[in-house]
Amino acid sequence: MAADEAICMSRAVLVTDYAWPSLEIERAILAELDAELLVAETGEPAELIELAQAADAILTNWKRLPAAALDAAPKCLVVSRYGVGLDNIPVDHATDLGILVTNVPDFCLEEVSDHTMALLLACARRVVSFAALTRAGGWGLDLGRGMPRLRGQTLGLVGFGNIARTLVPKAQGFGLKILAYTPRLATASAPAGVEVAGDLDELLARSDYVSIHAPATPVTTGLIGEAELRLMKPTAYLINTSRGALVDEDALARAVLEGWIAGAALDVTRQEPAAIYHPLRGIEGIILTPHASFYSETAISELATKAARNVAEVLAGRIPQTTVNPEVLARPNLRLSTARTA
Repeated sequence: MAADEAICMSRAVLVTDYAWPSLEIERAILAELDAELLVAETGEPAELIELAQAADAILTNWKRLPAAALDAAPKCLVVSRYGVGLDNIPVDHATDLGILVTNVPDFCLEEVSDHTMALLLACARRVVSFAALTRAGGWGLDLGRGMPRLRGQTLGLVGFGNIARTLVPKAQGFGLKILAYTPRLATASAPAGVEVAGDLDELLARSDYVSIHAPATPVTTGLIGEAELRLMKPTAYLINTSRGALVDEDALARAVLEGWIAGAALDVTRQEPAAIYHPLRGIEGIILTPHASFYSETAISELATKAARNVAEVLAGRIPQTTVNPEVLARPNLRLSTARTA
C-alpha cells in the first residue's frame, strides 16, 4: 500500500515485519483507537521510508528501521518493538525527533531459558550425536566416552538480565553451580546460590558451559572472539541464545575444529537466515537452531498484545511503562505532548 493511499486512514500504524501467521490481535487492539495497520510487504528501507510518511506509530520486529524512515514520518509518536532488544531501532535518533520507543521486556523469558537449558543438555548428553548415530543405523556408546556427570559442573552466565535470572533455578534443578558476570552485577545483588565472577576472563576460565545473555551493542559486538575462546576449558561448551553479533563466528569454527573447546550450541547467527554454506552449519560439535528459542504460541500471543498495547497507550495520550528512552519526556519537541494539545 502506498503512503498516499493510507492518508485517508484516521490513524495508521506501520508494521515493518512480523514472524507469526496473522496480525489479528494487533488489529483488534488498535481498532479501539480508530487505527488501522499499514503492513510492509518487504520491509526493505525504501518501502519503509515511503510508508512511514503516513504512520502515527511503528511496530517493528526484526527488520532494521532506518533513521531515514523516522525522518520521513512527521506524525510518528512511538516506535514499539516486538521483543526486548533494540539493536534494529535508531533509539538515539528517535529521541532527537521526540519519538517514544517501547519494548516488551518480559517477552519469552520462559521460552529462551528453556531453549538454553535444552541446548545445554543436548551438549552435556551428546543427544544430537547419538541421534545421528542411530539414524544412520549405528548403535553403541563410543560417542559417550569422556562424558562427565552434569551435576556439580559450572554454568557461566555472560549477562544477568531477566532471561539469565529465569534460567538460574532451572539450571540449579539439574545440580549446576552458577557463576555470573556483567559489569553492573554486584555480589550483594545476586540471588542465592549465584556466585559473581570478578571479570569475564574468570568466568570463561572456570565455566564448563558459557551461556551468553547480553544485548547487541557497539560495546558487546564481538564480545567472544579468539582470545576469549582460548580462555575456556577444552571440555567446555559455548551457548548463545542472545544475538549472533556477540560471537566471532570464524574464531568459533576454529575453536571447535581445533579443539580449543568441546563444542557450541547456537540459536542465533550474525546473518539470519544463516547461509546454506555457513561455516557453522557443517561442523560436528556445533548445534545450530534457527532463532527458535523465543517461540511458543503463548509467547507470541503475549508479545503481539503487549507491543500493540504500547502503541495504543501512546495513541490514547499516555506514556507506556516500558518506554526505553525516558529522556525524551523532557524534550521540548516530545511529539506526544504536541499531539495532546493539537
